[in-house]
Amino acid sequence: MNIKPLGDRVLIQPTAAEEVTMSGIIIPDSAKEKPLRGKVLAAGNGTKDEDMILKEGDEVLYGKYAGTEIEFEGEKYLIMRQSDVLAVIA
Repeated sequence: MNIKPLGDRVLIQPTAAEEVTMSGIIIPDSAKEKPLRGKVLAAGNGTKDEDMILKEGDEVLYGKYAGTEIEFEGEKYLIMRQSDVLAVIA
């Protein structure tokens, strides 16, 4: 990965949204729920006031509107502050 987050930020790859169809109805992308779960691909070093506790490979839960969506080499990722992550899935 060529993206290295700075400070207390992490780079997250969201899990794919599940496509739910009923009776042949196809749900458009705009109506799908955004995934609230993802995998940490890279993490910054933290700040002088807060150590980075997340690490590469952690499965995490985050808020619905957390982070900034970016696209890099055709893939969509989220960059967010460590404080926007709600929990690590053990």
